[in-house]
Amino acid sequence: MQTIGHFIGGKLVEGTSGRFADVYNPATGEVQAKVALASKAEMDAAVANAAAAQPAWAATNPQRRARVLMKFVDLLHRDMDKLAEALSREHGKTLPDAKGEASSPKAPARASTSIPCASRWASLPASPRSTSRP
Repeated sequence: MQTIGHFIGGKLVEGTSGRFADVYNPATGEVQAKVALASKAEMDAAVANAAAAQPAWAATNPQRRARVLMKFVDLLHRDMDKLAEALSREHGKTLPDAKGEASSPKAPARASTSIPCASRWASLPASPRSTSRP
Protein backbone atom coordinates (compact mmCIF):
# COMPACT_ATOMS: atom_id res chain seq x y z
CA MET A 1 0.00 0.00 0.00
CA GLN A 2 1.24 3.48 -0.88
CA THR A 3 2.34 5.70 1.99
CA ILE A 4 2.22 9.45 1.39
CA GLY A 5 4.66 11.61 3.32
CA HIS A 6 5.45 15.31 3.18
CA PHE A 7 7.30 17.61 0.77
CA ILE A 8 9.52 19.99 2.74
CA GLY A 9 12.42 22.01 1.38
CA GLY A 10 12.17 20.44 -2.05
CA LYS A 11 12.50 16.91 -0.63
CA LEU A 12 10.13 14.07 0.11
CA VAL A 13 10.08 13.52 3.86
CA GLU A 14 8.56 10.53 5.61
CA GLY A 15 6.32 11.39 8.53
CA THR A 16 7.81 10.91 11.98
CA SER A 17 4.69 11.33 14.11
CA GLY A 18 3.76 7.66 13.78
CA ARG A 19 0.20 8.76 12.98
CA PHE A 20 -1.48 8.05 9.65
CA ALA A 21 -4.86 8.63 8.05
CA ASP A 22 -6.50 6.44 5.46
CA VAL A 23 -7.00 7.71 1.91
CA TYR A 24 -10.16 6.20 0.45
CA ASN A 25 -11.13 5.64 -3.15
CA PRO A 26 -14.57 7.28 -3.11
CA ALA A 27 -15.81 5.14 -5.99
CA THR A 28 -15.10 1.85 -4.17
CA GLY A 29 -14.78 2.82 -0.51
CA GLU A 30 -11.50 0.91 -0.34
CA VAL A 31 -8.40 2.28 1.40
CA GLN A 32 -5.93 3.05 -1.37
CA ALA A 33 -3.13 4.73 0.60
CA LYS A 34 -2.02 5.98 4.00
CA VAL A 35 -1.02 9.59 4.53
CA ALA A 36 1.39 10.56 7.28
CA LEU A 37 0.02 13.13 9.70
CA ALA A 38 2.63 15.79 10.45
CA SER A 39 4.18 16.22 13.84
CA LYS A 40 4.57 19.71 15.29
CA ALA A 41 8.28 19.59 14.39
CA GLU A 42 7.47 18.70 10.78
CA MET A 43 4.92 21.50 10.56
CA ASP A 44 7.39 23.96 12.08
CA ALA A 45 10.08 22.82 9.60
CA ALA A 46 7.73 23.30 6.62
CA VAL A 47 6.72 26.79 7.77
CA ALA A 48 10.34 27.80 8.50
CA ASN A 49 11.47 26.52 5.12
CA ALA A 50 8.76 28.46 3.30
CA ALA A 51 9.54 31.62 5.29
CA ALA A 52 13.25 31.27 4.47
CA ALA A 53 12.54 30.81 0.74
CA GLN A 54 10.15 33.76 0.43
CA PRO A 55 12.71 36.64 0.43
CA ALA A 56 14.68 35.11 -2.45
CA TRP A 57 11.48 34.54 -4.45
CA ALA A 58 10.34 38.10 -3.74
CA ALA A 59 13.71 39.42 -4.95
CA THR A 60 13.50 37.42 -8.20
CA ASN A 61 12.64 39.65 -11.14
CA PRO A 62 9.14 39.25 -12.60
CA GLN A 63 10.36 37.87 -15.93
CA ARG A 64 12.20 35.04 -14.17
CA ARG A 65 9.14 34.26 -12.02
CA ALA A 66 7.02 34.22 -15.17
CA ARG A 67 9.39 31.67 -16.74
CA VAL A 68 9.04 29.47 -13.65
CA LEU A 69 5.24 29.66 -13.89
CA MET A 70 5.35 28.89 -17.62
CA LYS A 71 7.39 25.77 -16.84
CA PHE A 72 4.71 24.85 -14.28
CA VAL A 73 2.04 25.24 -16.98
CA ASP A 74 4.12 23.08 -19.34
CA LEU A 75 4.35 20.37 -16.66
CA LEU A 76 0.58 20.55 -16.04
CA HIS A 77 0.01 20.05 -19.75
CA ARG A 78 2.56 17.24 -20.01
CA ASP A 79 1.16 15.31 -17.04
CA MET A 80 -2.54 16.02 -17.62
CA ASP A 81 -3.46 12.34 -17.85
CA LYS A 82 -1.61 11.47 -14.63
CA LEU A 83 -3.26 14.37 -12.81
CA ALA A 84 -6.69 13.35 -14.10
CA GLU A 85 -6.15 9.75 -12.98
CA ALA A 86 -5.15 10.93 -9.50
CA LEU A 87 -8.20 13.21 -9.28
CA SER A 88 -10.41 10.36 -10.41
CA ARG A 89 -8.98 8.00 -7.80
CA GLU A 90 -8.97 10.49 -4.93
CA HIS A 91 -12.23 12.34 -5.60
CA GLY A 92 -14.35 9.75 -7.40
CA LYS A 93 -14.65 11.86 -10.54
CA THR A 94 -15.08 10.41 -13.99
CA LEU A 95 -11.95 10.77 -16.11
CA PRO A 96 -13.48 13.45 -18.39
CA ASP A 97 -14.53 15.49 -15.33
CA ALA A 98 -11.11 15.00 -13.76
CA LYS A 99 -9.37 16.14 -16.97
CA GLY A 100 -11.49 19.29 -16.97
CA GLU A 101 -10.61 20.01 -13.37
CA ALA A 102 -6.93 19.20 -13.86
CA SER A 103 -6.76 21.76 -16.67
CA SER A 104 -8.39 24.55 -14.62
CA PRO A 105 -5.11 25.90 -13.11
CA LYS A 106 -3.57 26.33 -16.56
CA ALA A 107 -5.52 29.44 -17.59
CA PRO A 108 -4.84 31.55 -14.47
CA ALA A 109 -1.20 30.42 -14.39
CA ARG A 110 -0.76 31.31 -18.07
CA ALA A 111 -2.46 34.69 -17.56
CA SER A 112 -0.24 35.51 -14.59
CA THR A 113 2.86 34.95 -16.72
CA SER A 114 1.86 37.84 -18.99
CA ILE A 115 1.96 40.39 -16.15
CA PRO A 116 5.76 40.91 -16.35
CA CYS A 117 5.46 41.68 -20.08
CA ALA A 118 2.82 44.29 -19.37
CA SER A 119 4.94 45.75 -16.58
CA ARG A 120 7.61 46.78 -19.09
CA TRP A 121 5.21 49.42 -20.35
CA ALA A 122 3.23 50.20 -17.23
CA SER A 123 4.03 50.27 -13.57
CA LEU A 124 1.88 47.95 -11.48
CA PRO A 125 1.09 49.12 -7.95
CA ALA A 126 2.57 47.10 -5.13
CA SER A 127 0.20 44.98 -3.13
CA PRO A 128 -0.72 46.61 0.19
CA ARG A 129 0.12 43.28 1.81
CA SER A 130 3.49 42.96 0.12
CA THR A 131 6.26 42.02 2.55
CA SER A 132 9.01 42.29 -0.04
CA ARG A 133 9.26 46.09 0.25
CA PRO A 134 10.17 48.21 3.26
